[in-house]
Amino acid sequence: MKDSNLKLHKVVVAFAALAVLATGCGGREGAEEIDSGSGQSDSTATANFGDLTEVCGPGDASTASAQGVTADSIEVGVFSDIGFTKNSEFVDTAKVFTSWCNEAGGINGRELIANTRDSKLMEPRQRMIEACRDDFALVGGGAALDGLGVETRLECLLPSFPAQAVQEKSAGADLEVAASPSKIPGYDNYAGIRTWLMDEAYPESKGAIGMLNGDAAVSKLIGDINRETLVDLGATIVYDELFPLSGVTDWTPYAQAIKSSGVRGLVFLGTFDSLSKLEESLTNMDYKLDWIDANNNAYNDQFIQLLGRSADFQNNVVDLSGVAPLESDEPAVEELKALFDEYAPGSQITLPAMRAWSSWLLFAKAATACGDDLTRKCLYENAREETAWTGGGLHVANDLAEPLPPQPCFNVERATSDGWEPADFGPDNGLYRCDIPARELSEGTSTPPLSLADVGKSMNDLE
Repeated sequence: MKDSNLKLHKVVVAFAALAVLATGCGGREGAEEIDSGSGQSDSTATANFGDLTEVCGPGDASTASAQGVTADSIEVGVFSDIGFTKNSEFVDTAKVFTSWCNEAGGINGRELIANTRDSKLMEPRQRMIEACRDDFALVGGGAALDGLGVETRLECLLPSFPAQAVQEKSAGADLEVAASPSKIPGYDNYAGIRTWLMDEAYPESKGAIGMLNGDAAVSKLIGDINRETLVDLGATIVYDELFPLSGVTDWTPYAQAIKSSGVRGLVFLGTFDSLSKLEESLTNMDYKLDWIDANNNAYNDQFIQLLGRSADFQNNVVDLSGVAPLESDEPAVEELKALFDEYAPGSQITLPAMRAWSSWLLFAKAATACGDDLTRKCLYENAREETAWTGGGLHVANDLAEPLPPQPCFNVERATSDGWEPADFGPDNGLYRCDIPARELSEGTSTPPLSLADVGKSMNDLE
């Protein structure tokens, strides 16, 4: 029974479209300090990134101005499910950023210390209690079941700069500042790619859309959102099926059903290794779809390798939602690669890691601007003043002061046997296309995120 439950939980994580969340485990009641350089640097140099200057640097901070803040250090929490997923993308990002920042002098001379909060899938609330006790803020992480901890976070007035938020109670909750949001409360940010695919690139596919989702509560909810958007855009859904959480040993029946239904465009919600096996069956029966929306969990080298000959036979596309592709020659992307090579050689840069890096930059810039009087209120208010935040050039500009409605930009990558490359999606703003607005969901399709009022608090309580 324990093995069965563990298997179910692993699939839930994948279906939550988490891009395999990660960070460290062990240590002080669930926290482990990420090893980084000292903040006491003899250098007068400052850390610049992309078009951001003096992100970190020396200073003369001298007071213990808030919980987790002393004259010498700042402690922040990094949430992750690494004890369950074994994925290190968030802990790697935290290590690289804190090492780089501290080498330049830290935050006004204060050493930046990252405490990993390993929620191990089922323990977000326990880790949040510990973060509320020790951390100044949360930065650059996430957890599959983050909704279990958000009430506790708001009760202790803990600001959060997540790499990604998942559950509806959490995504967009109060005191959260998403530098590059992965989920927009009340909106479907994938209307752009769906419109392009069905109205422009492959118009004949619009009358024969298929949906294949994992049979879990989270994936069903995302499926409902996808279905509503597709129908609203005028699509005809000819195949709509779930596959079991216990796993699929033979994808041939699903491939045969897709073929017999005449599906031309497929929206898949599951793990990328499962999709590669489905595509193997489709390719073996010589059935080629116009397109497959693989979801951006699949944006990695492993998926390309697993696809084999399907990489060229099928047409897999993903929407990076306005984040610069790793294959691009954007200066910020090149800088990030160089920093990972220096401070975490051999570590993989993923889409969630890029979002985490933007969150770290935002936190550092906002904290630096507070000077010696570093408080949660100052940090949060400084971060919310950013009206065109790009993470130094890593992604499209986001208005953090007025995040709703969300920016409409998207960008599409397609899989080939040689790796990922930009699709011909008609960019009109550099790497991105920004002429198709995000779609607002109908009432009842989504649940509002948690607010301070829900826990008996207000912004007046933030200090």
